[in-house]
Amino acid sequence: MSNDQYYGGQQYDPYANGQQNPADVTQTWEGQTWDTQYQPAVSYDQIRAAQAAQAAQAQPQPQPQPQAPVGHGSQADAYPQPYPQPYEQQYASHGGPAAYYAEPVAEPVAEPAAAPAAPPAADAGPAYSSPTTSGNTRVTDAQRARAEGRSPIIDPGMQPAALTALLGLLLAGGASLGSYGLLLPLVLLQGLTAAGWFRLNGMWPARQGIALAFLGGLVADAALLATGREHAAAAILGTLGVWVLLCLVLQLRSHADPDERMYGLMATIASAALTVVATGHLGAAPDAVVVGGIAVAAAVLARALPLPGPVSLVAALLASAGAGIAAGGFTDLGTSGALLGLGAGVCALVGLRVAAYDYPSRFVHMTAGVALPLTAAAPAVYLLGRALA
Repeated sequence: MSNDQYYGGQQYDPYANGQQNPADVTQTWEGQTWDTQYQPAVSYDQIRAAQAAQAAQAQPQPQPQPQAPVGHGSQADAYPQPYPQPYEQQYASHGGPAAYYAEPVAEPVAEPAAAPAAPPAADAGPAYSSPTTSGNTRVTDAQRARAEGRSPIIDPGMQPAALTALLGLLLAGGASLGSYGLLLPLVLLQGLTAAGWFRLNGMWPARQGIALAFLGGLVADAALLATGREHAAAAILGTLGVWVLLCLVLQLRSHADPDERMYGLMATIASAALTVVATGHLGAAPDAVVVGGIAVAAAVLARALPLPGPVSLVAALLASAGAGIAAGGFTDLGTSGALLGLGAGVCALVGLRVAAYDYPSRFVHMTAGVALPLTAAAPAVYLLGRALA
């Protein structure tokens, strides 16, 4: 039977089962037409050039190995074609032959390994995180100073010392006028103490705590004026006990975290205690207040001078003792004013040191740095004044 004969109503094609016709190797079949004059011949070099252009535009991806074509009733699955091949031509079982060229498998390009991070230089300083409000740890100036081997102490300086000296002279002048003349500068001192202590402890704004501490000082002043100077100790200690209990009750009603509640409780009690203790100037003898105010003024001014640490400390103590002697000459204390002045000077330097601790801000220097030297000197003025008068 020839190729032009029909089998089962259809033309018999011996190459319909995937077998390759040698005469058709150079022909290219596209679409659904058998018009070989219409179809242009595509060479293998053109196909390779097109593949190279596509590979340059997009990164080639690894492709699975194509299986050998399987015809009707053939054994091609048992005998796969060798791979890779430049190209191969396959005849479809139904619908006519179609030519395609098998693309070669593109090998995956190995990405270069990331270079390891360079270790930090040995001489580089420690890195610190910036201040945040999202819960991250903030490195304070004091912590940075300690890590760098520097001191976290900054003295208030000459301007707060001048204000302290001015307030000390106002106390001395008010004491010479009487109890009510001393009341105005004392209230100013108590207000600066209450505000400065909270800010020194890093708690700001703390309006309720400041108001509570300041109110305790005013109550102590009123109690002392009502009972008289001879009952000053009872008025001061009684007010202090009541205010500590009041601070405890108010902090128990707080809904803050336990740690924050404890910090607030300690700061409130300490601020109220210092503000109430400042009332000791009102309960001391007027001559003792005059000597103590002048001695504190001399001590803080000498401490603010640009001198080495030990020299500045000795100079401040000598200045307070000398000012006590000078002020005692204008009062009934006489030469015993040197001892009172020295005691007030020592307490003033302690208060100044507290105000200079842990990198305080300018607000701390202008409040606690001004008030704490005079507030800390109040017990010495009261006790030494009663002993020496």
